[in-house]
Amino acid sequence: QVQLVESGGGLVQAGGSLRLSCAASDSTYSRATKAWFRQTAGEEREFVAAIRGTGGTTRYADAVKGRFTISRDNTENTVYLQMNSLKPEDTAVYYCAAGNGIILSSMQRREAYAHWGQGTQVTVSS
Repeated sequence: QVQLVESGGGLVQAGGSLRLSCAASDSTYSRATKAWFRQTAGEEREFVAAIRGTGGTTRYADAVKGRFTISRDNTENTVYLQMNSLKPEDTAVYYCAAGNGIILSSMQRREAYAHWGQGTQVTVSS
């Protein structure tokens, strides 16, 4: 069972930036599709961004396009989420996810991902 460990969350003022990291324990997942989702209390977990392991195709939620950038380092088995121009509505627990064999049309679907991290809190103050 692959372990996904997120880091980089914290408290930031509106307009600021944070960079989240997610390291996978199993090198066989270096080519898996990886994604970030987020969740606030009482709400469903929602898609933020995803990146394929081969080719590097990315997908973003409309709410973060132009502000967030997902990237990966396959040699380090790590995926990153650079978050700029943060807004109070970006406040959430951010989860890393990984899965193999995910087709392009399913990259934004929560159900497509078999492995999840424990989450890291991001709080944006106004």
